[in-house]
Amino acid sequence: MRFFMLLVLLALSGPAHAFCGFYVAKADGELYNEASKVVFVRDGDRSVITMSSDYRGEAADFAMVVPTPVVLSKDQVRAVEPATVDHLDAYTAPRLVEYFDGDPCVPPVVYSAVEPFIAPEPMQRAAELGVTVEAQFAVSTYDIVILSARDSGGLETYLLQEGYNIPAGAGLVLEDYIAAGMKFFVARVNLERHSAEETKVLQPLQISFRSQNFMLPLQLGKINAEDTQDVLIMTLTRTGRVEAANYANARIPSDVSVPTFVRDYFGDFYKAAFARAAMPDTVMTEYAWDMAWCDPCAADPLTAQELADLGVDWAAGDSAAQDVFVTRMHVQYDKATFQKDLLFRETDDRGNFQGRYIMNVPFDGKITCDAGVQYVRDTRSRMQAEAKTLSELTGWRRSRIDQQIRATVSPLFQY
Repeated sequence: MRFFMLLVLLALSGPAHAFCGFYVAKADGELYNEASKVVFVRDGDRSVITMSSDYRGEAADFAMVVPTPVVLSKDQVRAVEPATVDHLDAYTAPRLVEYFDGDPCVPPVVYSAVEPFIAPEPMQRAAELGVTVEAQFAVSTYDIVILSARDSGGLETYLLQEGYNIPAGAGLVLEDYIAAGMKFFVARVNLERHSAEETKVLQPLQISFRSQNFMLPLQLGKINAEDTQDVLIMTLTRTGRVEAANYANARIPSDVSVPTFVRDYFGDFYKAAFARAAMPDTVMTEYAWDMAWCDPCAADPLTAQELADLGVDWAAGDSAAQDVFVTRMHVQYDKATFQKDLLFRETDDRGNFQGRYIMNVPFDGKITCDAGVQYVRDTRSRMQAEAKTLSELTGWRRSRIDQQIRATVSPLFQY
């Protein structure tokens, strides 16, 4: 039962082409069972953070604590439809595309450029412990409390008295946030309101505030992280690409050709490729693009209403998505890595980047010309190069890759 990185779960007692090709599959957050999704809208000093977890346990066992730079009021906290976050995840996910080789005996067709797609008594008890209940209110099925504290011991005691089981080691991490003047956003499910809902899915929670710091706290989420965890951070800005300011940045390998059998193993392929490419204490960029269009599209760009629901307040009308730049970053961490919270910076780089993996499907008709003979030779060489690339990207054994290729291609192209 893992949640999003900036909080702690607390239990209550290739080749150039003239057209965009076909989208086949996406590598989204569902690949990572322990992954959480964060949408971060940043505009000047205004931050809107939407937090979606992979929590699938009993609602009675769900709670979270998030350090925040200010005391949040009720109008700064809301619930968001899960589908909106899932849509952005799908839109930004690394994708697998396929291109079909034409008849080598027919002159190639020249395609025109593709136009971009435009998307349409607790108070007294707390005080005795040096804890101040700054605010409390209800949002959707959640009960929210905003706390400040003099020291971590008092805060731990208060949370224990309120029915939370604090993980070992939480005190040291809480103390650091208290020393930095952070407040604590505490949410748990109100079982009566939750049981009355038609759907039992826990909605993502969204908080908004103003702060000069463009950052994401990580340390609380590491307390109960026994294994490697993943977080997908999707930022929306007016300016351009977002990157880590206090950690190394890297891009996942992209625009490489892979054998066609990867279609049936894309999830396994991407997990292996990411694990091989990811470096300790490095933020990996998986996508950076103007929201106005995509090529190829793993999902349609978000509508102006969906963007507004995530906190984009500068869009007006269905065509306003072109003023929004989205960056998708993937962080993989454990207790030994990312010892400091993530600091971000906006850049004016609006260059487009995506994790894209290409399958080139050989021509499957009759070959009746001399050019076709050369095409067969070239295709065999291409397949060998794709096998070598796949082995390098994933660490998979070359012999197994060659075996899969032989089992899935015409005997004409087997090498």
